[in-house]
Amino acid sequence: MTHWKNMNKCDLQRQYSPSQWSHRLSADDVIKAHVTALEQGTARARGLAQTLLNVPYGEGDGEKLDVYIPNSSSLDVSLVIYIHGGYWQFLSKEESGFMAVPMVQKGVVVVAVDYDTAPKGNMDLIVSQIRRSIVSVMQQYSHFRGLYLCGHSAGAHLVAMVLSTDWSQYNITPQINGALLVSGIYDLLPILSTDVNEPLKMTEEVALRNSPMKLVPEVKLSSPNCHIVVAVAEHDSPEFRNQSEEYYKDLKKSGLNVILEDVPNTDHFNIIEEMTDGEYHLTQLLFKMMGKS
Repeated sequence: MTHWKNMNKCDLQRQYSPSQWSHRLSADDVIKAHVTALEQGTARARGLAQTLLNVPYGEGDGEKLDVYIPNSSSLDVSLVIYIHGGYWQFLSKEESGFMAVPMVQKGVVVVAVDYDTAPKGNMDLIVSQIRRSIVSVMQQYSHFRGLYLCGHSAGAHLVAMVLSTDWSQYNITPQINGALLVSGIYDLLPILSTDVNEPLKMTEEVALRNSPMKLVPEVKLSSPNCHIVVAVAEHDSPEFRNQSEEYYKDLKKSGLNVILEDVPNTDHFNIIEEMTDGEYHLTQLLFKMMGKS
């Protein structure tokens, strides 16, 4: 495959437009269906779980999170923090509770985190918000058995950034037991010249310091015992697939506990939408990580 540096702007734009690669629907339809699926899943979750909505984790308007609590809640629960995608500029926590549908039925607490999407938020701010949200959750919910992170697309990028955090500047060091990174982007340099960067306005310097691919030694230092799953869709674009494969290889090479999951018959969107289903492969993988399969 052509290296991204040798692609023209038009090719790069297509490679980093996931809706162009769906095997199920047209570009416009797959995005509409995606939002609908996430909204419906979140509505179901809010019907099934006890909820704490709009819990602040910081001073900013966008610094809020939603908590989905099982009705059979015990102190000894596992906790999953979900970070939404949308290229750091779309979506919100309002349609990000969907994975609580199977999780709360297994006694797992789910937290959906909001952040200031671009253009209001820039990349450095967004990464800092996600890190602070994890610290806040740790402080509010100190009695749990295990902490797991899950992120989709831009959210997978943000989870990878959390795994590389130097926690010495925070007053707490989260022990992250597992992370599920779904169809993520781990090197931000290729998107600098695409439309994705218009609201973000990242410079090369900002992209470099926020590229998980460049921060693997930091993951090794910060999250050496975390069980990491890098998942990618069969019908993700070649560039998205390549990013997941390269990031997986780099993590593996550094001795981390990581597996690569290539999920058949999925595209960039339904690979995460299916997580409303307790029998779905990635849901089962997350349960297995928690010892709940």
